[in-house]
Amino acid sequence: MQSLFPTQATLSQTFIGCSSLPNRKPTPNKWTARHELYPAWSAVDDAKNKAAKLSDAAAAEFEKASSKAQDKAGKIELYSPKFYGACTIGGILACGLTHTAVTPLDLVKCRRQVDSKMYKGNFEAWGKIGRAEGLRGVFTGWGPTFWGYSVQGGFKYGGYEFFKKFYGDLAGEENFHKYKTAIYLAGSASAELIADIGLCPFESVKVRMQTTIPPFARTTLGGISHVVSTEGFGGLYKGLYPLWGRQIPYTMMKFASFETAVEMIYNYLPGSKGDYGKGAQTLVSFTGGYIAGILCAIVSHPADVMVSKLNATRKPGEAFGAATGRIYKDIGFGGLWNGLPVRIVMIGTLTGLQWMIYDYFKIFMGLPTTGGASQEEQKK
Repeated sequence: MQSLFPTQATLSQTFIGCSSLPNRKPTPNKWTARHELYPAWSAVDDAKNKAAKLSDAAAAEFEKASSKAQDKAGKIELYSPKFYGACTIGGILACGLTHTAVTPLDLVKCRRQVDSKMYKGNFEAWGKIGRAEGLRGVFTGWGPTFWGYSVQGGFKYGGYEFFKKFYGDLAGEENFHKYKTAIYLAGSASAELIADIGLCPFESVKVRMQTTIPPFARTTLGGISHVVSTEGFGGLYKGLYPLWGRQIPYTMMKFASFETAVEMIYNYLPGSKGDYGKGAQTLVSFTGGYIAGILCAIVSHPADVMVSKLNATRKPGEAFGAATGRIYKDIGFGGLWNGLPVRIVMIGTLTGLQWMIYDYFKIFMGLPTTGGASQEEQKK
């Protein structure tokens, strides 16, 4: 009787080359594939190799551009006029680019602060704005944002480096280490006090553009001209006091908590700051900046709501105190926290990216990154 199951010979013939049984290897012929010519291929490994090549090429281009920039600028001594100039340019890049990039978030935040019932969420807001005004509408206010925060960033970062050194020298080396947090706070407050004078006119135009539908002006110069013609030059600065109230605590927290966070990160990691490469140091800068940004957003948010309300609703000739009292009566204590979750995400990301860009530019110019090193290491 014929068996229902295939014989061993049949199985070997069917699965030739795959059998685990001994002495059943197929006899090579001209049609047999040569496996050594076809190594195993992985899409993941291929992507990793391509990414590594791109990364190496980008690093080489960065080094080449950095060398050219350093040769052109000459040697930059720490705390020299060239040093403060480089820090100012780094601050312009860090703040101008990042604030402009998050204009859609800022637009929704400002409108919800003025009218909390206008939109239920960010995506609904962007959808409505996009359908009504197109992509340009989603970026309403990007012009004054770019110019205002470029000016502010230059004065803030360059000024902070100057005032930190100034107050540190006044305190002396021993007291600097003892009271360094107080020196960070004083240095950042002094820098922001000056920076906000440059920011205020642009901030005034930005908030009005974002909180009037349709926007009262389409361009930065058009907005400035409109405010000056209707309210005089002082109309550009009617939000200066609340801007100081928002930005000075914000910046004090931003710089002091960043310096503390970076120092703690390097203390936690093995070795010292000098043991880590450029990429690792800028990653630490981003992490420290993100932590600082979350704290900044919480500390400065009530003042941020008041700035938006004052710029959007304050009447010509109305006193600052009267306007503040009227707004608080309308919104109450809870209203001061409208839009906080959005602002935490926005400011955390913003601050992290700002510190990363700023320190990357310092590396580009041959300077050490901010914080996390002793005075001796900084000098080296």
